[in-house]
Amino acid sequence: MATKPPAGDPAQDAPHVGPPRNAAAGLPAIAHTLKIGYEQMGLRRTARTLLKVNQKDGFDCPGCAWPEGDRRHTAEFCENGAKAVAEEATVRRVTPAFFAEHPLDDLAARSGYWLGQQGRITHPMYLPEGGDRYEAISWDRAFRIIAEELNALASPDEAVFYTSGRTSNEAAFLFQLFAREFGTNNLPDCSNMCHESSGSALVETIGIGKGSVTLEDLHRADLIIVAGQNPGTNHPRMLSALEKAKSAGAKIISVNPLPEAGLERFKNPQNPLGMIKGTPLNDLFLQIRIGGDQALFRLLNKLVIEAGDGALDEEFIREHTHGYDAFAAAAREADWDDTLKATGLTRAEIERALAMILASRRTIVCWAMGLTQHKHAVATIREVVNLLLLRGDIGRPGAGVCPVRGHSNVQGDRTMGIFERPAPAFLDALDREFGITAPRHHGYDVVRAIEALRDGHAKVFFAMGGNFVGATPDTDVTEAAMRRASLTVHVSTKLNRSHAVTGRRALILPTLGRTDKDVQASGKQFVTVEDSMGMVHASRGNLAPASPQLLSEPAIVARMARAVLGAASRTPWEEFEADYAAIRDRIARVVPGFEDFNARVARPGGFQLPHAPRDERRFPTKTGKANFTAAPVEYPEVPAGRLLLQTLRSHDQYNTTIYGLDDRYRGITGGRRVVLVHPDDAAELGLADGSSTDLVSEWKDGVERRAPGFRVVHYPTARGCAAAYYPETNVLVPLDSTADTSNTPASKSVVVRFEPA
Repeated sequence: MATKPPAGDPAQDAPHVGPPRNAAAGLPAIAHTLKIGYEQMGLRRTARTLLKVNQKDGFDCPGCAWPEGDRRHTAEFCENGAKAVAEEATVRRVTPAFFAEHPLDDLAARSGYWLGQQGRITHPMYLPEGGDRYEAISWDRAFRIIAEELNALASPDEAVFYTSGRTSNEAAFLFQLFAREFGTNNLPDCSNMCHESSGSALVETIGIGKGSVTLEDLHRADLIIVAGQNPGTNHPRMLSALEKAKSAGAKIISVNPLPEAGLERFKNPQNPLGMIKGTPLNDLFLQIRIGGDQALFRLLNKLVIEAGDGALDEEFIREHTHGYDAFAAAAREADWDDTLKATGLTRAEIERALAMILASRRTIVCWAMGLTQHKHAVATIREVVNLLLLRGDIGRPGAGVCPVRGHSNVQGDRTMGIFERPAPAFLDALDREFGITAPRHHGYDVVRAIEALRDGHAKVFFAMGGNFVGATPDTDVTEAAMRRASLTVHVSTKLNRSHAVTGRRALILPTLGRTDKDVQASGKQFVTVEDSMGMVHASRGNLAPASPQLLSEPAIVARMARAVLGAASRTPWEEFEADYAAIRDRIARVVPGFEDFNARVARPGGFQLPHAPRDERRFPTKTGKANFTAAPVEYPEVPAGRLLLQTLRSHDQYNTTIYGLDDRYRGITGGRRVVLVHPDDAAELGLADGSSTDLVSEWKDGVERRAPGFRVVHYPTARGCAAAYYPETNVLVPLDSTADTSNTPASKSVVVRFEPA
């Protein structure tokens, strides 16, 4: 069970609640950006750093993966991007003296916010078996400990190598190469917890697990549907693209259980007039019940099929798709009453959405975690694809699928081979290039890695970035599993919860950040990333590293590989550490689309990866065509006296990184332990506004999972639904409550009851 932080930790303070906002960005965003920059970096460092964010000669924002256009604004960042940069470029430091002062028990009692505010880690740190606090250690000794533990395993599959989406292409490629040369495909990553459902659905339906649109397509669209996504907080620069699309005549439908300020009105900080007046973005807000999206899109598909008069792109369906007849038969069974029950929408709202779809010749559907983290998430996304296939909206300029990724290189890491179920062709290419024999059996994803640690089948856990303990479901189970490991290793820039939940021994390996200069034996280096729309470009830090003790991620992997694999490895690890261009040369020979990598990425702005459905209307599926699918329609059934909870971020948050304690757009300030409940549901459950409650989730295993001490906030969410922030509510998400096919934790579909605190 989660405990309250000790005295002196601001996260223990009671939140204040005011009315939610109806506009995003504007002057408050500028003021908050300057405030956090000054607090973390000072004025000069703030200017020097922020003016390089997302510039062609600068560094890629360590926040989200939203793309940049060819023409960049001087301030090519958003408020939350500025927070991410300030957290990394902070002048605060976590030195060995800090660890001497704060034993492990003290760190474990602190909130994630407090831990993150302490600053950059300056030295490699080691927690010996039986020790009560971390102590400084040399890099050589750290790598010897890793080698000792890994080489003592009975099987390489007793090791787990996790990757966060911030990891560069170069580091990710080396990391998966090391893991496979070591002998395992246990390469879980943060995609397993977010867009794995998107990849699973898209690979089956269009043949590639990535979105099919570019930034220019968004600007050309007639209709943009934003489903299960809050761009104002999670991808704020997307609002500029939506504003540009609106100015060109596009219509926007948002589908979400919560009203979101960013889609109501956007006050663009880069436009003086727009900053004051703002641009309304939503043309139609469908306030759907949690988990009702599949039912909605199935009924819309039925109505499109029945519309006649050119509603279907019959030529596209005939020439480029497979399975239409079976799908159409299933779609015709969609029932109005069932759909209204599942969605909580009115018939008039759905009919208005249909009219907007039929009026559009170029439709894009964007989505994020609100679609991907349900039991039926993959089926829901397939239903979205069905709608676009009916209208011929894949492979058409201004149209297509747009899963909006989170971490700034999460898509690139997967492209580089960070995947527990790699394609045989990728492994064949890896074997040919490096003279190894990569394992062919599948490895562990995130959920299965936790199960393996829990059950004693995995003994060493190595994380390349991220906050695994804070990001994963079923907190008590996950933490107990981690504590069973013989060694836990985290490559990190800053402290987080995962550093306080350790195996018998633990290492923290401090690394360079995106903002840091990276100088190796051959000179100054750059790394590359892939954005959410398949653009690959360079990233160059411009700040002196936080400590001379830091190593880059590629250097850490290369030195670890030399220590673990020894002279038997023919891979030129020293060469890779000295010159990242040598890594890119190998990527070019292994990964399709990266031919002539070094020359192409040297061009300002980088290059676009090929995408057969978008570029050629060629679909590399098993049928050779885009596939219609017809899964049974599902939606969560909630017992009387219970609500369906979705976990979500606050505005002062990016994934598990807590920048502050405010959720400005929702009217929450100074605290995070709040639960948003519709006033009518609250009245029925006897939950007064401002009262304190425990949240208890209900699951088929009968285990009590409790998140204590939440303030009830009456809020205009969809009826029957509730919302609260993660990671505080991850404790409520059962480990085996996952999406079919993708195995993504179903963090947006948690049945909860309320008990007095």
